[in-house]
Amino acid sequence: MLVTDLLEIADDLYGLPLGEFTPARDAKAKELKGDDLGKQVKALKKPSTAAWVVNLLVRREQEQVDQVLTVGAALREAQASMSGDELRALTKQRRQLTAAVTHQARRLAVDEGLKVTQAVADQVEATLTAAMVDEECGKAVRSGLLVAALATTGVDEVELARSLAVPEALGFQAKARGAEPSAPPDLHVVPDPNADAKALAAAQERLDGAEEALAEVQESLDEAVADVEKLEARSMQVQAEIDELKRKLSDLEETYEGIDDELGDAEDTKAEAQDAVRAATKERDAAAKALERLS
Repeated sequence: MLVTDLLEIADDLYGLPLGEFTPARDAKAKELKGDDLGKQVKALKKPSTAAWVVNLLVRREQEQVDQVLTVGAALREAQASMSGDELRALTKQRRQLTAAVTHQARRLAVDEGLKVTQAVADQVEATLTAAMVDEECGKAVRSGLLVAALATTGVDEVELARSLAVPEALGFQAKARGAEPSAPPDLHVVPDPNADAKALAAAQERLDGAEEALAEVQESLDEAVADVEKLEARSMQVQAEIDELKRKLSDLEETYEGIDDELGDAEDTKAEAQDAVRAATKERDAAAKALERLS
């Protein structure tokens, strides 16, 4: 029962806008404070941007995602009997499909007020590709409980534990919610007569996204350069202060050595004077006794 409750709570949390996840999770954990379930809710990780976009797609376009997974299963079965040329054509069509669905996911994210960079879009597309290539990845995507993007070559086994909010999420299916699903694109694996035009449009969109991403990182670079220049100036100032302190320390050490030498001489003089006082005292005492005898 505890696992079922956790999955239901996680389903609600991971269906929220990205910025609302953490406060909602913490509030729910506080509500369940003192319960093991509350601790498990508090441990739920905030999804990465790419994971959140995929989770959004799963909830908003559930039928479309199910068709993607169905096509992926069919492609996996068909690959065993295909020639090299057929496999290359199939791979191209699969890329067109994941690119189209990724484009839809980006539009959904924009509707939610989140602008998706090309880097994030690439992670979303890689996750959809993994879902088509690997059955377990498909289950992970369908759960709607991703916390990190997925990637696979279809050869190595994917470690899904770090990419899922809850290990038991495999087999769980997120509930549909939000806006009405839009009409899914044509998911039949057939030659597309408009493939060239679509590829050109996709390439232009990718270029636009790359230019936007470049502008963003260039701004970050400019800020970093300014910070470096400020820190370099401060570093030079501190180094100058260190050099001045070293010079003063050297002067003080030289003065100390001189005083130490003088102190040694003074201690020798003191010891000699003490010896003279003791000798004079002894001579005086002897003279006093001689005088007393004579008297």
